[in-house]
Amino acid sequence: MTDLSKLPADIHIAVLMGGWANERPVSLMSGEGVAKALDERGHRVTRIDMDRDVAARIAEVKPDVVFNALHGVPGEDGTVQGMLDLMGVPYTHSGLATSVIAIDKQLTKQALVPHGIPMPGGRIVKTVDLFKRDPLPRPYVLKPVNEGSSVGVAIVTDDGNYGNPIARDAKGPWQDFSELLAEPYIKGREMTSAVVDFESGPRALAVTELKPKSGFYDFDAKYTDGITDHICPADIPERIRDLCLEIALKAHKVLGCRGTSRTDFRWDEEQGEDGLFVLETNTQPGMTPLSLVPEQARNAGIEYGELVETIIAAALRDHDGVKRNRGSDG
Repeated sequence: MTDLSKLPADIHIAVLMGGWANERPVSLMSGEGVAKALDERGHRVTRIDMDRDVAARIAEVKPDVVFNALHGVPGEDGTVQGMLDLMGVPYTHSGLATSVIAIDKQLTKQALVPHGIPMPGGRIVKTVDLFKRDPLPRPYVLKPVNEGSSVGVAIVTDDGNYGNPIARDAKGPWQDFSELLAEPYIKGREMTSAVVDFESGPRALAVTELKPKSGFYDFDAKYTDGITDHICPADIPERIRDLCLEIALKAHKVLGCRGTSRTDFRWDEEQGEDGLFVLETNTQPGMTPLSLVPEQARNAGIEYGELVETIIAAALRDHDGVKRNRGSDG
């Protein structure tokens, strides 16, 4: 790589991690991995486990930039982004507007589909209505509207154990959320493609196929070592690979993502190109040892520490650009 970004050795980086979302354990792993890599590269690092006093803590330590290693609400939905914007502190990953849209699966459809990006149909349903009738023909998928990491995803089939209609006491996302997104189930292969912002511009890195050894690619499959095979690069036709890379890059640009993003796909190979669908675009993908963005970066010859610095450099470039556009030196 010729356009990897280098950071000043004396830069002070606060790594924001933890929080109180369902994905707290993943965020802590991501954040510690980032902090350790920055330590090893000689940077000044402050680790911050987010609580309700996070603004005061950031104001106290006065970092040059915040690496946002939070996952889920409120670190990924625009809340933390708005706070840092008000404080005037540069931060990694996508900004407020992009975060608000991308965390919401229905808003993401409304943003991407008009630009020709294929996504499954579906609609928002009240949880109480699920106990009366199916919202779609089976099989279909139910998922929270604004959670990541496949938290609370259920595949409802004719021969499943949820009941018909779904039983109130059956274990599933209907026990935790008042509304859910119902989508047609797309059979086939699970794939993902990461995009990283380099100095020369954003670039899609690779396509990885994900093969859980049982069930589907849910939260446990993502973060439990040894239960999902990652095939990188994916063994797929060249045209499908190119389409995934093209669509991931387009989604990154349309949504206005920054630093890095990861777009997840399902592909029904019996349908060829017409069987490729985007499930979601994740604006703050994991940075754990099992995470897909670092894995694809390694495949492209980018070491973990180089990836972290490149993501931070994108944040600093964006912040400097905003200051110039506003005519501000503050």
